[in-house]
Amino acid sequence: MTFFVPKGASIFASSLLFAAMAQASTIDLRVMETTDIHMNLVDYDYYGDKQSDAVGLSRVATLIKAARAEVANSVLVDNGDLLQGTPLGDYVAKGRVLRFGETHPAFKAMNLLDYDVGNIGNHEFNYGLDFLMKSLSGANFPYVNSNVYVDDGDNDASNDQPYFQPYIIKDKTFVDSEGKKQTVKIGYIGFVPPQIMTWDKDNLTHKVIAKDIIETANKYIPEMKAKGADVIIAIPHSGMMNSPYLKGEENASYHLARVDGIDAILFGHSHRIFPGDKALDAFEDVDGEKGTVFGKPATMPGFWGSHLGVIDLKLEPAGSGWKVADGKAEVRAIARREGRNTEALVEADTSINDAVKTEHEGTLAYMRRKVGESTADINSFFALVQDDPSIQIVNNAQIWYVENIVRGTSYEGLPILSAAAPFKAGGRGGPEYYTDVPKGDIALKNVSDLYIYPNDLKVVKLTGAQVVEWLEAAAGQFNQIDATSAKPQELVNQSFPTYNFDVIDGISYRINVTQPARYNTDGEVVNNDAHRIIKAMFNGEPLRAKDEFLVATNNYRAGGGGHFPNLNGETIVIDAPDKNRDVVANYLLSQKTINPAADGNWSFTGFGKAKVLFTSSPKAKEAAAKNMTYQSLDENGFAVFQIK
Repeated sequence: MTFFVPKGASIFASSLLFAAMAQASTIDLRVMETTDIHMNLVDYDYYGDKQSDAVGLSRVATLIKAARAEVANSVLVDNGDLLQGTPLGDYVAKGRVLRFGETHPAFKAMNLLDYDVGNIGNHEFNYGLDFLMKSLSGANFPYVNSNVYVDDGDNDASNDQPYFQPYIIKDKTFVDSEGKKQTVKIGYIGFVPPQIMTWDKDNLTHKVIAKDIIETANKYIPEMKAKGADVIIAIPHSGMMNSPYLKGEENASYHLARVDGIDAILFGHSHRIFPGDKALDAFEDVDGEKGTVFGKPATMPGFWGSHLGVIDLKLEPAGSGWKVADGKAEVRAIARREGRNTEALVEADTSINDAVKTEHEGTLAYMRRKVGESTADINSFFALVQDDPSIQIVNNAQIWYVENIVRGTSYEGLPILSAAAPFKAGGRGGPEYYTDVPKGDIALKNVSDLYIYPNDLKVVKLTGAQVVEWLEAAAGQFNQIDATSAKPQELVNQSFPTYNFDVIDGISYRINVTQPARYNTDGEVVNNDAHRIIKAMFNGEPLRAKDEFLVATNNYRAGGGGHFPNLNGETIVIDAPDKNRDVVANYLLSQKTINPAADGNWSFTGFGKAKVLFTSSPKAKEAAAKNMTYQSLDENGFAVFQIK
C-alpha cells in the first residue's frame, strides 16, 4: 500500500499521518490457559471407577483445538498443579515409578497440544524435587517460575539464584490485520505460593526457598521490559482475594494485577472460575463481564480440566515493537450441570486418551487391588454435620499406627489422639463429590477415595487446652445460628474449606454453633469471648488443660497449613516415614474386616427455634438419620436437608 504526503505538509502533520498508518495495522492474539489439571488427563473418575463427562484434559483438548481454529494467532499456557491429584499421578510416582529417560504421561498428552510454556504449581513439589525435574524433562515446552530460589544457606538475599528459569521471552510470528507477518516478543513469568515451604517442608527444606510473589514481580517485570518484551503474561499459581496485601500472600493475583508492565494474568490454584464466579466478579476494580482485573484481562479456568481460559488481546504498534491496546477474557466449559445431571458439551480428544492408555490401564489394575472388607457402607454424605464413618476409619488407622511406632520410645504412655478431615464433601466439586464406598470388598481405589492427598503422617504433642483451640479453629466450618429465629438458616459456611474441618478422635466434645466463630481463616482470634467447643471429655472426665497428648495428623496441618493455633511445625515430635494413605491401607490389610461405624464422639448442642439447613448428595436421602429431613434439590443439584 502506497501513502502520499502532500507537498508542503508540515513535519508535524506528516508524523500524524504516519502514526495513523501505524495504527491501521493491529494484531489479534488469543491466549489460552489450562490450570489445576491434577492428573485428570483422561475423562475418567478413578474413585468411582467410571467414565466422566465432567473432567479431563482430553475434553479440554477439544476446546483448545476449536478455540485455536477460530483465530489466526494464538498461544497456549498451563498454570500448574498438573502432576498430582488422581491415582494416575500416584501410580506414576509411587506405583510403577517413572524412570529417567521416560516421558511422564502428563507430557505424553500435553506434547500433542503445542503448549508454549508451563508454570510450576504448589502440588508439583508433592513427590520431591528429583521426581519433579525428572518429570519436567519430558516436556517439549519450557517451564518458568520466578519466586523459588536455591537455598544457599548464607542468609544473603542479594546473591540468591533462581531454582527454575524465572521467565522466558519468546519471539512469535503472527499475522496482522493486513495479512502481513509480524514478530512479537511475548514474555511469560510464573509464580507459586510461598507456602510451599510449609506444605512440602520435608521435600524442600535446605534445598530451596520461596519468596513473595509481588516483590518478585516488581524485580523481574522491569527486567523483562528492558529485554524487549512487547507483551508480558503473568502466570501466577495463586488465587484472587481483595483483602489488603500482606507480604507472603498465598492468593496474590488481585494485587499482582496492579504491577505495572503486566498485560494479562492467567491464574489458578483456588479452583474457581473467572470470569463467572459471582464473588470474584464483585471485587472492586473487577469487570466480570469483560473479564478484567484493574483493567487487565485475566482468567482462571476451574480445575480438573473443567474449563479452558481464553483471553483475546488487541495489539497495536508501539515504537519498533507492539503493545496491548485492549483485551477481554472468558472461560469455556467441557460440561454443564443441570440439577443432578451433567451434560457433556464436548467429546474427548481420543488422541490424548490413547497417548496415556498404558498408564491409565496400569492405574486401574493398581487401584482395583483388594485391601480389606467393610461390613457397612462408607460415605461422607454427612461428614460436616455428624460424626462420620469416612473420617472415623482414617482416625482409627492413625491411632493404630502411632500406638505401634511409639512403643519403646519416650512418648510411650502418652494418650494418643488423631485428627482427620473430610476431603470429599461436595462444595465446588459438585453433588457427586463425596466418598461413597458400598459395603463389601475395599480396594486401593477406595483408600484413595478416603484420603485423596499424598500427605505424610506427623505427630504433634499438645496440651489439652491446645487441642481445644485446634477444634475451635476447625469449628469455623459453621455459620452462627440464631436460636431465637425460626427462619431457615444455612449451617455450613461454604467459604470454609472442608479439608480444614478437623475431627479429633480419642476425646469427645460438643459444638455450640449459636456462638460466633472464635477464629477467622487466618488463624486469628476474632471473638475472644466465644467458645464453640464445650464439654470436652477424655476417658469420661473433663479434658484437663495442662495434660499432654500426642495427636496424629499430616504434614500440611502440623506444619502450619490452614493457619491453626499451635500448629506451625514447632510442635511436631514424630516425623513418620509413611504417608497417611498408606497407613490407612495397611490398617485395612491388618484388620481384614472392619465395621466402619462412627463412634459419635462429637455432636452439636441444640439449635433452639432455628430451622437449620445443610446440603449433601442426592444419594444421601436413603442414608439420612432420623434427625434429618429431606427438603428439596437446589439449583446446583444438591439435596437440601433440615437437621434437628
